[in-house]
Amino acid sequence: MDRFKNQVIQFCVKGEISIYELIDRQDLSLKEFFYRIGELEREGIVKVRNGRVSLNPEVAKEFSVLKEIGDPSCNMCEKTGFQITGYFNKLLKKWKEITKNRPQAIEKYDQGFISPEGVIRRVQFLYERGDLLDSEIFVMGDDDLLSIALALTKLPKKVQVVEIDQRLVDFINNISASMGLSLKADIFDAQYVLPDEYKGKFDVFITDPVETLPGFKLFISRATSSLKGKGSTGYLGLTTIEASKRKWFEIEKIFLDMGLVITDIRRRFSVYPIGDVSFSRYQEKCEVYKRVGVKADCDWYTSSFIRLEAVKDPKPVVEGTQVIDEKVYKDDESLATPY
Repeated sequence: MDRFKNQVIQFCVKGEISIYELIDRQDLSLKEFFYRIGELEREGIVKVRNGRVSLNPEVAKEFSVLKEIGDPSCNMCEKTGFQITGYFNKLLKKWKEITKNRPQAIEKYDQGFISPEGVIRRVQFLYERGDLLDSEIFVMGDDDLLSIALALTKLPKKVQVVEIDQRLVDFINNISASMGLSLKADIFDAQYVLPDEYKGKFDVFITDPVETLPGFKLFISRATSSLKGKGSTGYLGLTTIEASKRKWFEIEKIFLDMGLVITDIRRRFSVYPIGDVSFSRYQEKCEVYKRVGVKADCDWYTSSFIRLEAVKDPKPVVEGTQVIDEKVYKDDESLATPY
């Protein structure tokens, strides 16, 4: 079975689609995707022109029955499993108003925002899994400003942010002070060991780590250092766009080595909107755009949201100082990273 070929046929059988939409809907990393789509084009299965992908008419005819099937996934919740209604819709509106003057993303720190709806869905997911109420939450890196949404619910005991960007630290602390939230942000550089005031003090960590293996080990180790012990949980975003299955294999071994198991994976849970200035301002510096040759015409960069749980006292795999250089931020799969 050729899963990638199957996915391409299923998504293109109704007509041509944006190559960016196809990137988002299939499972391979960008590096693997460009190799395989080139193969299918040489084999006469697809045609790729001006950023659009279509099936060879004979192939489309052979699989025309698939048109009847269509897309079986739910369209009510952007295929995430969470509708934003009632209380959470009010939270979304309040969060949007509070964060409308947020600091813009900086390429230097590899920043980029998930959608406002994605922020609230992360809050919903924590609530569903019992990790929000009466918890102490550690957020490592918060250009998404998820910490503000968490604190606005008034359900956690406290939310602590550590962040390298002074602008974000000041913004979060100003919001917290003006609204009386149990939320605090401090400067922290992941090159250095987590200070004792944070070690072993939290029930939950949340982070979006760098997706190179050296970077992943470093960031997850720092975040894991914050956990109290067995039964504590961690949440993180991880793509298949810049992390191949082989890399996921190595990442899962890192989790096990640290005493963590995966309990949930929500695929394509968070989207980075192309219309947002935080993403579009440096998209043309990414290798993916050079290869496609046209600008993105749909939201294509999505990540899975993963929940971890400690089955024993968690132990970081990286201890001590580690210098952050280019190899931490970029490897041969980093085709959507401008760093």
